Order: sequence, then structure tokens, then C-alpha cells
Amino acid sequence: MKKIIKKLFGIDKIEAQAERSLAIAAEAAETATKATKAAERAKQAEETAKQTPKQRATAKGEPYIAVLETHVNKENLRNGFLELDWNDEFVLQLKQQGYGFDGDPDEEIVDRWFRTLCRDIAGEEGVDMTERGAGYINVKKIAEGKSEVS
Repeated sequence: MKKIIKKLFGIDKIEAQAERSLAIAAEAAETATKATKAAERAKQAEETAKQTPKQRATAKGEPYIAVLETHVNKENLRNGFLELDWNDEFVLQLKQQGYGFDGDPDEEIVDRWFRTLCRDIAGEEGVDMTERGAGYINVKKIAEGKSEVS
């Protein structure tokens, strides 16, 4: 009986249209949600692209070390210095590898690692480090997480 009354007054058509409208609204809401998420991902990608490599590594919790500049004395090519940049995660990694302890200045920890690196490179090139002095390495802190090594 209900079906006949609905058909007689056109209620069945109104209900069918309402169901189609609800389905279209649900689809539109899903599309809007996907578009919002895509816009958020694009914004995050843009912000990440604006970051320096150090900032990206730090945000990921990854160690970072880089040579910012290399300076060579034009009058004596054997003299010069490197400007290094690192993050706290790199220093933590060095501590875990035995290059330093809590309380040691970061510059000293990085310097210990750098000296070892230089000795290893020299050894690979056949330079006997026992016959000659290791020389003098000067470390000058220039900013948080940056030092000049000469």
C-alpha cells in the first residue's frame, strides 16, 4: 500500500532523486578530501624544497656533515683550511663510535674524527704517518655547528 501511495503522489521519484543527490554529495566530499590531502602534500614538498640539506637531514633525524668551503693559501699550497658544517645527529653518531663523550665540545669530537679521516686517507696513499709529525690542526668555532679547520 505504501508503494502505491508513494507512486501516486510522486514520493518515489523524490526519494530516488534524494538518494542520487546523497551519492553525488558523498562523492564530492571524497573528492574534496583527496584534493585537500594533495594540497597539504604539495605544501610540505614545497617547504622541504626550501630547506637546506642540513635542515632536511636534521628533520629526518639523520647525521649530516659537509665541507662548506675550502681555503688554500696561495703563497703556500700546503696550508689552508676547511669550513665544516654538521648537525647534532652527526655528533651523536661520532660519540657512539667512540670519538667523544658527553661534555666534550662538539668541535673537539668532530676534530678527532677529521684527524682520523685524514690519517686514513694519507695511509691509503702510502704516506707513513709514523715518520712525520701529524702537524698542527687549528679548530676555530665560527657558529653553532660550524667550525674552520686549518
